[in-house]
Amino acid sequence: MEDKLSIRVNVADRYYPLKIDRSDEEKIRKAARTINEKVSLYKKRYTDKDLQDFLAMAALQFVIKLLESENRFEVAPLVDELNELDEWLDDYLEKSDIRSLK
Repeated sequence: MEDKLSIRVNVADRYYPLKIDRSDEEKIRKAARTINEKVSLYKKRYTDKDLQDFLAMAALQFVIKLLESENRFEVAPLVDELNELDEWLDDYLEKSDIRSLK
């Protein structure tokens, strides 16, 4: 049995019907709330712009944060360095004959 839930999410004064996994409801509602807060902040700050501008500015800010966090948590270079270190240690242990002492 599918555990899907139908909800309506308000984003920038528009409602969007979504069919989601129940486990995602809190995350989706929080995302919509965060977008609405950012749009509201821009509305207060810039009175000469329209809603499309506020959404675009909010989207840009969120994607910048996403890219920054992806760069911070990029593990591939770390895994490569650890593999190199592991190989170096294996070579060192073989050359120094430490493994044969066990």
